[in-house]
Amino acid sequence: MSAPSGCLRLPLPRHGQPGRLQLVAWSDIAIVQVVKHCTAAGLDIVRRIVQGSAPAVTQLLTCSQGGGVINTAYIERLNATFRQRLACLARRTRSLAQQQATLTAGMYVVGCFYNFCDEHESLRLRLWITERRYRWVQRTPAMAAKLTDHCWTPAELLTFKVPPPPWTPPPRRGPQSKQTKALVARWCS
Repeated sequence: MSAPSGCLRLPLPRHGQPGRLQLVAWSDIAIVQVVKHCTAAGLDIVRRIVQGSAPAVTQLLTCSQGGGVINTAYIERLNATFRQRLACLARRTRSLAQQQATLTAGMYVVGCFYNFCDEHESLRLRLWITERRYRWVQRTPAMAAKLTDHCWTPAELLTFKVPPPPWTPPPRRGPQSKQTKALVARWCS
């Protein structure tokens, strides 16, 4: 049984019992938590693993951050960016996402603007003009990843035509017709 989009648990099959299905958490997911408490001595920080094993969390930290400790700052910053730019995710708002498809489409639009249209200060490069003078060259994440060579305008992003995927002939039993063979030769060459 496949999980619904955005779900972290799978329903167990029902055996004739009424009521809500029992949900079982995914086995290969790691969830961590950082809890901060203000005490008289200062700030007390507790890092704990909510789901998953310690070796799996250590491996994920090594792959994503090059080691270190459990840190939720990056995901919190990403969540704040989405809350700021997508009205239905803001706290105490009248704007609602009535359907999941609306929220998904909004997330894609925000992600595209974030990566292609917004220059990020942390990605800028120093360009030396003389030995003592320099200026900063602003870059977007797409420019840093070498997906594009310039900062896109919103109009350019929204009017960009995405090329369709390559055509593949439909599966068919028996020998192919001459017209289908000609199409396959033309499109696959």
